[in-house]
Amino acid sequence: MKIDDRITAMHGELTGWRRDLHAHPELGFEEHRTSDFVARKLEEFGLEVHRGIAKTGVVGVLRAGHGGNQAIGLRADMDALPINEANDVPYKSTAPGKMHACGHDGHTTMLLGAARYLAETKRFDGTAYFIFQPAEETAGGGRVMVEEGLLERFPMSAIYGMHNWPGLAVGSIGAVIGPVMASMDTFEIAVTGLGSHAAMPHLGRDPIVAGANLVSTLQTIASRSIAPTDAVVVSVTQFHAGDAWNVIPETVNIRGTVRTLDRNVQKGMEPALRRICEGLAHAHGIAMDLTYTYGYPVTVNTAAETEFAREVAGQVVGADNVQPALAPSMGAEDFAFMLEKRPGCYVWVGNGPTDGGRQLHNPRYDFNDDILPTGVAYWGELVERALPVRG
Repeated sequence: MKIDDRITAMHGELTGWRRDLHAHPELGFEEHRTSDFVARKLEEFGLEVHRGIAKTGVVGVLRAGHGGNQAIGLRADMDALPINEANDVPYKSTAPGKMHACGHDGHTTMLLGAARYLAETKRFDGTAYFIFQPAEETAGGGRVMVEEGLLERFPMSAIYGMHNWPGLAVGSIGAVIGPVMASMDTFEIAVTGLGSHAAMPHLGRDPIVAGANLVSTLQTIASRSIAPTDAVVVSVTQFHAGDAWNVIPETVNIRGTVRTLDRNVQKGMEPALRRICEGLAHAHGIAMDLTYTYGYPVTVNTAAETEFAREVAGQVVGADNVQPALAPSMGAEDFAFMLEKRPGCYVWVGNGPTDGGRQLHNPRYDFNDDILPTGVAYWGELVERALPVRG
C-alpha cells in the first residue's frame, strides 16, 4: 500500500476529527455544527470557502500550479440517520435518536484530510473543489446542490465520490463501470372500499383483502413484467388499516419503494403499478389511488473516469486490491444527480468485516478508522494525477 508519510502522520488527528463528528450527528439540512467544523478546517488549511449551498452545504476551493482551467470535484456527504446508537464507545452519539450509521462522518473526515494534504503539498496544476454535501440519506441534498447551481458556480470537468463498504476487505477499493447504485422511487396507494361489520363482510367491500391481493400482485412486476436480466425490486414497507377487532375498515394505506439499475426500467415502473391498481380496483369493486414519487436516479459511473479511478486506486492499495467487477447495490445514492450532469466515478472503500452489526444503517455500525489514510491517499492521488504539474 502506497500512502504518503504526511498522510500516515495525520492518522491520529483524522481519527479525532471522525470521532468528534460521530459524537455529534445531525440529520439532513440540519448539519450546522458539522458545516461549521468543515468550514473552520478548510479555512485553517488556506482554502477559499463557500457556504450556504443547499442550506448547510460547504465547498472548498484549492488552486495550485499555473492556475489553468482544468478542475475536478470531490464530494463527501455529511448527514446522519434517525437511529438510536447501540454502540458502547467513548465517542457514542450524544444526540438521542441520531447516529452516523452510514459512515458519513468518515467520508467527511477523509475529504478534509485530502484538503489539508493537497493544500500543504500543492503537487497539482489546476483547481480542486471539495464538496461537502448535506442530506444524502433522505432529502436529496445532491439534487438541491445541483439545482442551486453547484456545477455552474464551480465548473469542473469530472466529479468523484466515495463510500465505505462493509464486507469489502480493508485495503480494497471497488470501482465498477456503469450502474453501481440503484434508483429509488416511492409509492403510496390509498385503497378505499366500503366498511362493514366484521361478521357481515358481504355488506361491504373489503379493502384489506384487496390490499393484500395488491401486495402479492406487485411482486409480479419483477417476476413477470420485467426481463430477468433487468434488476428491479418492488418492496411494500407499510400497510396501515383499521383499529378495531370487529370492524372492516373503509380504507387501507399502502406504501413502499421501487429500485432499479436501468433508467428506462425506472421510467416503466409507474405505468406498471398504475396498471395493476386499475385492474385490481375493478376486480374488487373499490378504488385504488396511486401516488408515485420519483426519487434518486440510477448512479452510473462513466467508463473513462472509472478506468482512471481504478488506476489511481491501484497506486494506493495495489492493483490486486482494486475490485472492478463487484455487483451493483440496490441501495440508492443522490450523488447520482451530480453524475447525471458530469462524468465521474463513485468508488467503494473496504470497511472490513460486517460482524457485530457493522452493516450500513445498523445501530451497531461504526466506521473503521483504520481506513482513513486510505481514503485521504486516494483523494490526493486522484487530484495529482487528474491535474498533473506541467513542466
